[in-house]
Amino acid sequence: MRFVFRLSASLAACAATAVLAALPPVVDGQPLPTLAPMLVQVTPAVVNISVLTRSAEANPLARDPFFRRWLNLPEQQRREERAAGSGVIVDAARGLVVTNHHMIKDAREIVVVLKDRRLFKAELVGSDPGTDVAVLRIPAEGLTAIRVADSDAVNVGDFVVAIGNPFGIGQTVTSGIVSAVGRGGLSIEGYEEFIQTDASINPGNSGGALVNLRGELVGINTAIFAPAGGNVGIGFAIPTNMARAVIDQILRFGEVRRGRLGVTTQDLTPEQAKSLGVTATEGAVVAAVEKGSAADQAGLRPKDVVIAVNKRPIRASSELRNRVGLVPIGEEVEMTVLRGGSQLRVRARVAELFQAIGVPGESVPQLAGLKVAEVQPGMPAYGRQEGVVVTGSDRESAAFKTGLRVGDVIYGVNQWPVRSLKQFTEVLRTAEQPLRLALLRGEYRITLIVR
Repeated sequence: MRFVFRLSASLAACAATAVLAALPPVVDGQPLPTLAPMLVQVTPAVVNISVLTRSAEANPLARDPFFRRWLNLPEQQRREERAAGSGVIVDAARGLVVTNHHMIKDAREIVVVLKDRRLFKAELVGSDPGTDVAVLRIPAEGLTAIRVADSDAVNVGDFVVAIGNPFGIGQTVTSGIVSAVGRGGLSIEGYEEFIQTDASINPGNSGGALVNLRGELVGINTAIFAPAGGNVGIGFAIPTNMARAVIDQILRFGEVRRGRLGVTTQDLTPEQAKSLGVTATEGAVVAAVEKGSAADQAGLRPKDVVIAVNKRPIRASSELRNRVGLVPIGEEVEMTVLRGGSQLRVRARVAELFQAIGVPGESVPQLAGLKVAEVQPGMPAYGRQEGVVVTGSDRESAAFKTGLRVGDVIYGVNQWPVRSLKQFTEVLRTAEQPLRLALLRGEYRITLIVR
């Protein structure tokens, strides 16, 4: 579980809420309501996950092969460590389990423990750092899969239940309500549209289930605000519609193939709505359209207001980026657009983030299997971001397995700026492991750690 921010809590406010929410001992002479029947059906679909990793040598000199040979040090020994988390069975027939990318990104071995205590070594089908979703496969029979709900139907105030393995103590159930939807800007990963809940979520709940009172999955628990490593009533889950789009691409391609429209957008404000002559209160305003891009070919113009994609409402600029970023390259999206007093439907075919075919690149010894080049005219990042663009990535390399993809623009290494290929190679020569790479991927800025 990742700790996001540190916030203080008001104990007096919590106590007052508890008093107001207290139930009477009986309701019309009947026993108190219970969630037990629903949980009997749902909890077998939630699993515990044990991940085996190897920690790196703490001394940076001991990690450098040159110094190891010079000092005649023995082969570096790294101790094994285990981490505990959670997962959700989404396909019983194929043994598919969904969890968080950050849970398994450095795993040497992944073990899935079912509620009936059966243990299985899991195969990593694929993962996506941008949304923090990973898909595992286990060779098991007699599994129970969870029903998946439409997360767009989730509303603030809906009752929800979080199920997972907090602190590794075993399967645990907590309850609460949906506190907010569409949360973003938390600086966790590149694609954010979280469901916020006050159901207790703690370290170890990562990858667990957030379900509604019908026992349907509405989210994958992923993050918390934690002042001291524990729950303070602010947790976040990846909505199922986002997770489902990622899962579909991982099963089809082994990865998420993100595309782009070629627009710059911003949130619609009341002042803009008035000046543009639109009645909408939410949406994404097109600020600029890249010439020759998918958006340009579709007929989008500056000052257009996008209010829906594939008939799903768009409330903010970030939602537009999220929706388009999860549409496979080459597929069409239908956008509902307000242009002055008119409402239009525009269809655009999602394009590649960057077409690297025919673009030469140079290999870098510190990142085996990777090829990079200078940012060139015609590339989406040209004139917008200095750095080096990835033109090739071996699928078996550590960089690819961490999540680095063709078209990513690397503009920083371990907090050192990168403005050119020469500077990139110089920084890598002296950079300590692991490498923290600052990337521009389409419209998003993310950080990847390559060990």
